[in-house]
Amino acid sequence: MSTYDYILVGGGMAGLTLAYHLAERGLLRDRTLLVLERAPKTTNDRTWCFWTQKPTLFEPIVYRDWQRVAFVSETWHRILPLGAYRYQMIRASDFYRFAQERLAREPNVTWQQAEVVHVQDTPDGVDVRTADGTTHRGRWGFDSRFSPGDVVRDTQRRHYLSQHFKGWIVETPHDYFTPDCPTLFDFRTPQRGVMRFMYVLPFSPRQALVEYTLFSADLLPEAAYDEALHAYLTQVLGVTEYSILEEEKGIIPMWDHPFARNAGAHVLNLGTRGGLTKPSTGYTFLRAQHDAQRITDALVQNNQPFHGYQAPARYRTFDTMLLQILYRHGERAAPIFTDLFRHNPTERLLRFLDEETSFGEDLQVMASVPPWPFIRAFWQAKIRQKV
Repeated sequence: MSTYDYILVGGGMAGLTLAYHLAERGLLRDRTLLVLERAPKTTNDRTWCFWTQKPTLFEPIVYRDWQRVAFVSETWHRILPLGAYRYQMIRASDFYRFAQERLAREPNVTWQQAEVVHVQDTPDGVDVRTADGTTHRGRWGFDSRFSPGDVVRDTQRRHYLSQHFKGWIVETPHDYFTPDCPTLFDFRTPQRGVMRFMYVLPFSPRQALVEYTLFSADLLPEAAYDEALHAYLTQVLGVTEYSILEEEKGIIPMWDHPFARNAGAHVLNLGTRGGLTKPSTGYTFLRAQHDAQRITDALVQNNQPFHGYQAPARYRTFDTMLLQILYRHGERAAPIFTDLFRHNPTERLLRFLDEETSFGEDLQVMASVPPWPFIRAFWQAKIRQKV
């Protein structure tokens, strides 16, 4: 049986983020790491975007960096400077290559393409069994696998919405896009009872990633995403001719399910499996960076990875209230988001979404939206505990 100091179950964004942090902190110089991933990570299968005030360890591979964003609804639109923040985009193919090249310089890192079928906490560490029957033993295990079908859902008390989207990288023969200003929300698309918006990341005046995004419980037929994208490009942006260079699509859980961080005395869950995806936004990338920093800090200071950090509980309540509104009254999302962006400085709103605001700032954010939908959502979801 092979033994390691660390075993990463999953070599995607969350797993490779932690592995990169381990390498940068010198925690792999005299310790061994096994990375288990069932499929090679080489393609540009997704993009990650995030706002940040400070560079991350992945600053060298930031594909685009913006200092302002656009917000558009039927009743209000603005170009919003980000102040101390920047909105950044990283392509998955660049991320995988960058992390793998860094880890290739560490002689104590072992890679294995294998499907993990069982992770077992033991008195002295963790045993990880793969589909071929091989068992690996580690001192610490980090599990980032996530399969929605494996979660036992409490549908009476919890919300299980999805952020589902399809995007096209389009190229046009004429200038239609503003390269230094992505569109974070454009609600000029039929809502039909659920939150729907367009999201535009411009790469040049003639090339952009245009995504049709929904926050809802149910997915759409494939053709519906294409129809909405075409209608937006031609009827809203006035694009008369375009070609599709690439496509991407995804489903991100927007759940207030109580994911377990610890899966035993020696196993820590990462990424979405560990509850790192923010329920009300679907953003994960920067939260995974902060989590990896805390894990490596704990390993350096205490020789164990459990840092114990939790954001104040009020943010989970805010998430649940918004999910309740989106679940029952998705058509209210556009006016609510319009009020949030219209009545708050952008930096305050980003701090709020990062769960870094003071209680006074939280009150200012809550005062910027109509109170009754949130009061009813609080009563239903938190007092009655029924969605």
